Amino acid sequence: MDLLDRTDHRAARRADQEESVAALVSKASRQLTQLVHDELRLAQAEMAQKGRRWGVGGGLLGGAGIVAMLALQALVATAIIALALVLPLWAAALVIAAALLLIAAVLGGLGKRKVGQAGPPVPEQAIESVRADLVEIKERAHR
Repeated sequence: MDLLDRTDHRAARRADQEESVAALVSKASRQLTQLVHDELRLAQAEMAQKGRRWGVGGGLLGGAGIVAMLALQALVATAIIALALVLPLWAAALVIAAALLLIAAVLGGLGKRKVGQAGPPVPEQAIESVRADLVEIKERAHR
């Protein structure tokens, strides 16, 4: 009878261990799902931030283009006035054109800096976080 009790006890312990393993696998599955969701949210937030930077930089570059076009129009007007009248009227037009070109240069420099700050359109922080998570999972799996 003692032998039967020991066999029943071993079977009960084995069943408890199997339930414990099943619970651990279930918990790991839930945690992995949560981790993937968190990483996706991080990637989405990072891409939105970079998108805003690209938008501001692109807007400044567009403004620089418009001002540069106005400067070219002023230069054309200056050339016409210079050819038609060799008087100080053309000098005034030339000063306006130079000022417009200066504004275009400033806007272009600001836009280029903003686009450069945005970096490549890749969620770098999220990718790095996923890599770190994978390393951690691999290390824990080998223990």
